Amino acid sequence: MTELINVVGGAVLDSLSAPARLLVARRTAPPQFAGMWEFPGGKVETGESPENALHRELREELGIGVVLGAELEAPGPAGWPLNERAAMRVWFAEVADGDPRPLEDHDELRWISIHDRDEALSLPWIPADLPIVRALLDSVAAAATTAGSVDGN
Repeated sequence: MTELINVVGGAVLDSLSAPARLLVARRTAPPQFAGMWEFPGGKVETGESPENALHRELREELGIGVVLGAELEAPGPAGWPLNERAAMRVWFAEVADGDPRPLEDHDELRWISIHDRDEALSLPWIPADLPIVRALLDSVAAAATTAGSVDGN
């Protein structure tokens, strides 16, 4: 049996303490996902922690440094299933430095409202990311009703 591929994704928000917008990225490749939206991120390299991988990936793909918040609760310890070979763990994050721009793997970035479910869910998401988007919207809505934040504190 092959080992599960560990992937990390960033739910980059305009603010960890009072989130209103989520940064999403449109893929350019592979062909079956080109033009679809996703959480920026990528594979965890051998010997790399998931958090360090996410910092590296967001720097490479978007040119930003981030502060990580809480991890979005997933259905299992490996994270969100992407396919039979890979799972993704997703962290809330806030831009700490840099101006997000599509440097690798994406042709467009967009800030979308996390309070307008229709706006978020109307985008053509990579199918494996759609359950994560729904969970993220639910998580942020729940945090807003309890006056909490997603900064992990």
